[in-house]
Amino acid sequence: MYVAGNATDGNAGTYWESANNAFPQTLTVDLGASVTVGRVVLKLPPSAAWGSRTQTLAVLGSTDGTNYTTIAGPAGYTFDPATGNTVTIAVPAAARRYLRLNVTGNTGWPAAQISEFEAYAS
Repeated sequence: MYVAGNATDGNAGTYWESANNAFPQTLTVDLGASVTVGRVVLKLPPSAAWGSRTQTLAVLGSTDGTNYTTIAGPAGYTFDPATGNTVTIAVPAAARRYLRLNVTGNTGWPAAQISEFEAYAS
């Protein structure tokens, strides 16, 4: 299964995948408490079997899980197995409890895919 919990299980070999051909798709993470977030790291499985792909997405943040603001506007992010299939997105550092990806496209598959969704203070 490609359930949302795979995106936060600490294992880059498992992943979340949305329904096919149904963009936009969202993935929301509850950090458990408001903490400073200044950088988001997204990963896909590092295997070379995963060809390079660009996912178009935006990052949103919230302190209450209801009211979200865009903290990184929509852009194409390239996941390339030659560089570990990892993307780092800098966001304005601020306290947030919830982070949400809004994925609107993927050049490698007709669905959103994330194996790890990580948040860091800087």
